[in-house]
Amino acid sequence: MKIKLASGICAAFLAAATTLAHAANPATISDNTRYLAMGDSLTAGYGAMPATDGYAYLLYREGAYDTLSNTTFANAAMPGATSAQVLAFQVPLATGTGFHPDVITMTVGGNDLLAILEGADPQQVIVAYQGNLVSILYGLCTALPATRIYIGNLYSIQNFPVPTEPAIQAFNQVVAGVSAFMNVAGPCGGRVKVADVYAAFSGSQQGLLLINRNGADPFQVHPTNAGYRAMEKAFLDAR
Repeated sequence: MKIKLASGICAAFLAAATTLAHAANPATISDNTRYLAMGDSLTAGYGAMPATDGYAYLLYREGAYDTLSNTTFANAAMPGATSAQVLAFQVPLATGTGFHPDVITMTVGGNDLLAILEGADPQQVIVAYQGNLVSILYGLCTALPATRIYIGNLYSIQNFPVPTEPAIQAFNQVVAGVSAFMNVAGPCGGRVKVADVYAAFSGSQQGLLLINRNGADPFQVHPTNAGYRAMEKAFLDAR
């Protein structure tokens, strides 16, 4: 009786597994476009309500790189992550697992900038950021030779208690310069494109940043839902 019961359970399990395998089509995991989001709180959607209205989720949900039914999406971003932490922890995840992304979007540098605003030496921070970004792109492009990579630059911050524009311009020059270098002289071969988030936030920032709301924390520099929509458009325009 026990042997017959076990055989029946196995047969039922195999039948169910076969049914599920067929039900997964046509959006099978093996042939989906795989989209990986990396970086800091901006990629994580921090400040959006809900967080799944952040730019990376919007790009996925609205079929930026393939139809929704044919896209497998993963978000490896972590609020507070610096460029050194993205290099140390997120690049190995992107390159060392079986996910093999076809597309990567990334924001990185805002938390490095924060170190300057807290008193760190600007030159040392920017040089370290440049080195980390070179290593990030080198690691991704070398291990993932067909993957398209979109990296967002930093937006300006109006009404911040201390001046930020010189540092933001310096960081954005690093993003542009490193991306161009890795495309021409490095292993990226033109697969890295910069999403011009800075331009998307230029001019009036009314409604785009939490800091500009009445009574807001003067250090709350994350986007609102409208701001994340502006970021999404910058990434769309970079395709």
